[in-house]
Amino acid sequence: MNIFSEIKQIQKFITQLKLKNQTIGFVPTMGALHQGHLSLVAQALANNDVAVVSVFVNPTQFDNAEDLKKYPRTLEKDADLLKTVSKDIIIYAPSVDAIYENNVIAQHFSFDGLEHEMEGRFRDGHFDGVGTIVKRLFEIITPDNAYFGEKDFQQLAIIKKLVEKYHIPVKITGCKIHRESNGLAMSSRNTRLKPAYQTAAPFIYKTLQTAKDKFGTKSANKVTEWVYNEFAKHELLKLEYFIIADVKTLKTVKRKSKTKNYRAFIAVYADDIRLIDNIALK
Repeated sequence: MNIFSEIKQIQKFITQLKLKNQTIGFVPTMGALHQGHLSLVAQALANNDVAVVSVFVNPTQFDNAEDLKKYPRTLEKDADLLKTVSKDIIIYAPSVDAIYENNVIAQHFSFDGLEHEMEGRFRDGHFDGVGTIVKRLFEIITPDNAYFGEKDFQQLAIIKKLVEKYHIPVKITGCKIHRESNGLAMSSRNTRLKPAYQTAAPFIYKTLQTAKDKFGTKSANKVTEWVYNEFAKHELLKLEYFIIADVKTLKTVKRKSKTKNYRAFIAVYADDIRLIDNIALK
């Protein structure tokens, strides 16, 4: 398994691959890999000649310094896990200085308003950080295809907009949410949950499933009100937001339309761990 940390090294390696007309599938991650990440990597391998996985905890997308500090960094374990998928995977694990060249500041982006909805309301500057690192990684790796999980559906929409607005020659593929056996969306943060919160957390997805059922007969406002009431009764989980939004604009729906597609989005605090999830609605 090839592990690169220097930009020039990996670019030279990728240039050699492209001279052989090999296609590059790319999976950007912040490490602390789990089966959800591995499903993205498997798809990259299935549809490309070579898979590249970046492992980089990006400081500019954290609005909480303590969260950045606590975020798990497990490169050796991540490499071992990737080997269970294939020993031919290329890992790119750069330093912060290499990526930001001693100037750890996010570029400012306009994503046509997508960045102001949901996560954008609660995490100041988050999507500027996401746009900065993804654009930088695309420039370094120059992939043909890149794969992102739908758990971060808003991020996926923003990356598609980034590629469109900056004319980046990469195809973006969204992959379904990978879940624990109890329904909890897989996340690197799940490993930090205390036992009581591990037991409580599946309530998030169960609530989303019921909200989906209710959305078939009730208004978006009624469903939203019901979700807030359910979490108000929960002893451990604190609801930050629940929003039903148009999948194209990500704007909160005011009145349902049969011609539009909707998705329900949720953010919940389990003690000091912030968990997000979403579900497609009909």
